[in-house]
Amino acid sequence: MTVEIAPPTSGVGEVRPPTRGPASRRPAWFGQHVGTALVGMVAGYALGHWIGNVIASGYAHVQGSGENDVAIVLGMVLGVLGWLAGIGALNYPLAKLVGRDSVPRETTGWTRYFRYNLTHKVVGMQYLIMVLVFLFTGGLLAMAIRTELLSPTSHIYGPGTYISIVSEHGTVMMMMASSMVLGPLGNYLVPLMIGSRRMAFPRVEAFSFWCFTAGYFVILSALPLGGFPTGWTGYAPLQTEATAGMDSYLVGFLVVGTGMVLAGFNIVVTIIHYRAPGMTWGRMPIFVWSILVTGVLLATATPTLAVACLFGILDRTAQTAFYVNEHGGSSYLWENLFWFFGHPEVYIMALPGFGIVGEMLPVFTRKPLFAYKVGAAGMVGVGLLSYFVWQHHLFQSGINPDMRPLYMLTTELISIPTGFIFLVGLGTLYKAKMRFEVPMLFCLALYFNFLIGGITGVFLSDVPVDVTVHGGFFVLSHFHYTIMGGLVFAFFGAVYYWTPKITGKTLNQRLGKIHFWMMFVFFNLTFFPLFLVGLFDQPRRVFEYAKNLQTLNDVASVSAFLLGSSFLVFVANFVWSLWIDPKRAPANPWGSNGLEWQTASPPAWYNFERIPVVLADPYHYSEPTEVPVADLAPTNFADAAAAANGGGA
Repeated sequence: MTVEIAPPTSGVGEVRPPTRGPASRRPAWFGQHVGTALVGMVAGYALGHWIGNVIASGYAHVQGSGENDVAIVLGMVLGVLGWLAGIGALNYPLAKLVGRDSVPRETTGWTRYFRYNLTHKVVGMQYLIMVLVFLFTGGLLAMAIRTELLSPTSHIYGPGTYISIVSEHGTVMMMMASSMVLGPLGNYLVPLMIGSRRMAFPRVEAFSFWCFTAGYFVILSALPLGGFPTGWTGYAPLQTEATAGMDSYLVGFLVVGTGMVLAGFNIVVTIIHYRAPGMTWGRMPIFVWSILVTGVLLATATPTLAVACLFGILDRTAQTAFYVNEHGGSSYLWENLFWFFGHPEVYIMALPGFGIVGEMLPVFTRKPLFAYKVGAAGMVGVGLLSYFVWQHHLFQSGINPDMRPLYMLTTELISIPTGFIFLVGLGTLYKAKMRFEVPMLFCLALYFNFLIGGITGVFLSDVPVDVTVHGGFFVLSHFHYTIMGGLVFAFFGAVYYWTPKITGKTLNQRLGKIHFWMMFVFFNLTFFPLFLVGLFDQPRRVFEYAKNLQTLNDVASVSAFLLGSSFLVFVANFVWSLWIDPKRAPANPWGSNGLEWQTASPPAWYNFERIPVVLADPYHYSEPTEVPVADLAPTNFADAAAAANGGGA
């Protein structure tokens, strides 16, 4: 990207370096950090549980226990507040309430990753660590599921334990996937890619991360509380009849949803208002377009989920009847509210994956991104249409059948802008001389996997097919091909691609290729047989099945174990390349024109010494003459800005 650097100003994007006064010489363990946050969470839960028992003793008892939902929910809410207070996320608003200023103590050592920090690059790394923790937890639960399904009749768990594991796995993975790209890569890279020195609202950015982390602990508490039997969708009336683990589901999603809304709002404001001079809408990197649409979906769709969870909490604690049919409520209300969020959620997970590969394909093909504006328009179209398809999840619910043709139509229509995005990638690959680096391999795998997921999705949009296979492993496999085959593969490609920028070190390419081929082969061997299992009528969330399906299930289970082992190769690569045998990465190892690669690796705290002036889009590869994308040299700012803006969108 051609850039020109404007002189430092006191306006948008200016940040101050971390101060190093007497406070910075305190011991690393002193002050507010993860340890004090854990203490605050435990103390808050104990206080809330005690208060709940006092005000609601003998009332709203959880089935089969001596507890009541009021005590458990109030304990979780105060536990989350204790966590936020212990980490320091509430210092600023509480100080403002009493008329004081609150300046966070910025640290520069490794301890900053375990504290409340306002630097967008630190928050991005915090998100990355937590996303991997979510992925590891959900992966262990997946291994437990596939272990149980090795035999159709011999069981390791009881039916209640099995459904709790399945529900916990789905919920943890969905929470993780909702922030898998926007959290680590969006927060770290977007300011660099748009020429900004920071996010629009640093405190909101940090607050959203610690809400995300608190939600992990809340939803994990469901297992010792007996789990929940609803799957990740939380359907009523099972929701109102479930044991105490259901409280963890509702409060956990409410907490994570709060963080998602704040993160989406912050990223949208940053992209709209903090772009460098000359970065018109037509010059924004395609990855930034994907993050922008994702942020809008997070900020506008997630409040519906928060309201749905709040209604469920009230039904379980205050004896309301939003979802209780016998008392005038309706279980359909939960389904509509949940899926009005839940289908935009699918694209919250899919669009960033396409943004990642769209960013990397021109680099490894040395070609401009084919039909760039069509790809950006496709992302916007997917975002808009995602609000009009939610009831295809209700085809089998018994709700008004006359609505089915409308939602079948809208579901099939959304494949058009999705196809635009897909064809942009294929057009870029057409007649390209590809470099098969590790990130490029993950890009190609996304297109292979998503093609299978997309084709099966078109089948599922048809009412007769959906009625036939609904609730079976066919739908499960389609979903994993779409999300894991797309988002997770793109995420790992992004990690290999941007690690030299983030750390200044390069990951081992041989280990990276071993990781890729293990992950690609065993992913397909895990989930493709499940299409066949589903067509042979094996239902989801049931741990007994027909004996003639054992061979297919065994292939899927063994492949799932080997798929899980591929992530261990990734961890080994990370440890080896960054700590045991680190190798300094070149300044721009892939030869990218992206604005983020025009700075030092890793970037300085201020990102850009001078705000860049963007002169063209970042995809001018193999042009007849060299096209400057941005100028980083100090020149006359007014003339450069006028020239940049005169370039058109």
